[in-house]
Amino acid sequence: MRHVWEHGDERMDRTGVGTRSVFGTMLRFDLSGGRVPLLTTKRVYWKAAAREMLWFLTGSTNIRPLLEQGVTIWSDWPLARYRRETGDAIAQEDFEARIVAEEDFARRWGDLGPVYGKQWVDWPTYRYGPDGRYEKGPGINQVSQVIESLKADPGGRRHIIEGWNVAELDRMALPPCHKTYQFHVIGSGRDARLNCLLYQRSCDVALGLPFNLFGAAMLCRMVAAQTSMRPGELIWAGGDTHLYLNHAELVRTQLAREPAGEPRLALVRVPETIFDYRFEDFAVTDYAPQGPIRAPVAV
Repeated sequence: MRHVWEHGDERMDRTGVGTRSVFGTMLRFDLSGGRVPLLTTKRVYWKAAAREMLWFLTGSTNIRPLLEQGVTIWSDWPLARYRRETGDAIAQEDFEARIVAEEDFARRWGDLGPVYGKQWVDWPTYRYGPDGRYEKGPGINQVSQVIESLKADPGGRRHIIEGWNVAELDRMALPPCHKTYQFHVIGSGRDARLNCLLYQRSCDVALGLPFNLFGAAMLCRMVAAQTSMRPGELIWAGGDTHLYLNHAELVRTQLAREPAGEPRLALVRVPETIFDYRFEDFAVTDYAPQGPIRAPVAV
């Protein structure tokens, strides 16, 4: 954060807010012994991040299941579209309440397009039909394929979950930021350790990165458990790594704080498949963060 704020190139961006940005960054985290990259210099709402990751794995693209659990982190984009297209300056709380209460309203205004989960578990395919025209084929569950490939060929170099579907970007409320997950195995048998590399094309360091790190660590832990491996290392690689100019107060406050403690993430239960995890299957301990620091989301 300090490096980006002090040395980043100041530039305008899609949101019109403006950023300070550096390109090409890397962080490494040891996940052994239950370690988890959870910031202590401000409170990270890891429960919301966990619910989001589980929502991705369902393949859902509608915010209604998240709002029913009190998770509002995806509301800004459909709310902006609703206001723009209807001219109704509805309050966010009222919009979210209608999404939860009204199924038809949620279907019309709560859908984000084919974002993360859709690409992860139902990547669309097309094939030639009998009449020579393209017809829709079966969707590809990348998550299932990666788990099976890790079991069958742990030394392989193709254990990848990809969210960047070029053909569908224009239908997404927000193209995937944390776009590519690659898994890598060290050792064998009972000593096998699973590493995960996440490439993030665009990273909001103040608000997005804390969620992204926890979510990636959580996914790595789940995949490791499903393949009978131990978690190894999480490597995070950033493309455009930036801080928004209107986050100056957050940056100053957070940089004045000292990290303390070493949180742990435990899996309480390992279900039959990665799609059967419930929120109650995860427990975070030894987490005593400093207070939350609020800042606006750039949409």
